[in-house]
Amino acid sequence: MRLEDPSAVARAAAARRRHPGVRAGKQNFIVAADHPARGSLGVGPNPSAMADRRELLDRLQVALANPAVDGVLGSPDIMDDLLLLGALEGKLLFGSMNRGGLSGLVNELDDRFTGHTAAALQALGADGGKMLTRICLDDPATVATLEATARAIDSLAERKLIAMLEPFLSVRDKGSIRNDLSTDAVITSVAIASGLGSTSAYTWMKLPVVADMERVLAATTMPTVLLGGDPTGTQDDVFASWRAALALPGVQGLTVGRTLLYPRDGDVAGAVASAASLLKTATPQKASE
Repeated sequence: MRLEDPSAVARAAAARRRHPGVRAGKQNFIVAADHPARGSLGVGPNPSAMADRRELLDRLQVALANPAVDGVLGSPDIMDDLLLLGALEGKLLFGSMNRGGLSGLVNELDDRFTGHTAAALQALGADGGKMLTRICLDDPATVATLEATARAIDSLAERKLIAMLEPFLSVRDKGSIRNDLSTDAVITSVAIASGLGSTSAYTWMKLPVVADMERVLAATTMPTVLLGGDPTGTQDDVFASWRAALALPGVQGLTVGRTLLYPRDGDVAGAVASAASLLKTATPQKASE
């Protein structure tokens, strides 16, 4: 299909059944698969876990087959493959917009927008775009990333598409970039990211689960989804931390990739089902109803 009929991607996008839309009281479950486009192929101790594209697509299809999974966050190549496979019927689509800050790049924090554009996401019938927003106070490239992020937020908002911001305060540590996951650092990153763009009407936050999430969630009025990151600790410990955070006000769901697509026991369907069981699935009825 890619060789002989490349326009099949656009046709699949146009014919796709859309998700009915997000609503308060029902948390959303989105599977993330944009890591390879930044050269980040590792999961846990395996540095090339995500290298086999067909295996990754198989795992994504297993995850997306669970009706509790609302959608996917992916780079254009992943999104195109899933569209051709017919795996995105009735799903939320979030495109990954900035993948220029390659893992290990000498200027990694110059995170240029090399993926989906707002116009391309609108043409695909997507629901929004995601931006990794790393803020390093001792790296001048941060300013350019913030400016590009603000422009992308505006471009999405003009089309009434969600801007999903994933902010971090980042530091250089022994030649590599490390995200500061202290509570105060996450709160500061939220404050900075919240002010980007000329409107926040369509802005969501995508935040890590850290200590004292009550304080983190108190720092924003925007819908917030929780990210998974590279899994550490046992699966039970990870799920327990998600369960506690999902109970907090303003949390709209999970946007998780490697933890569920590459669980230690290899059971993707089981990991996805376990994570889905943590989510609120219905709008609470009023007392008079």
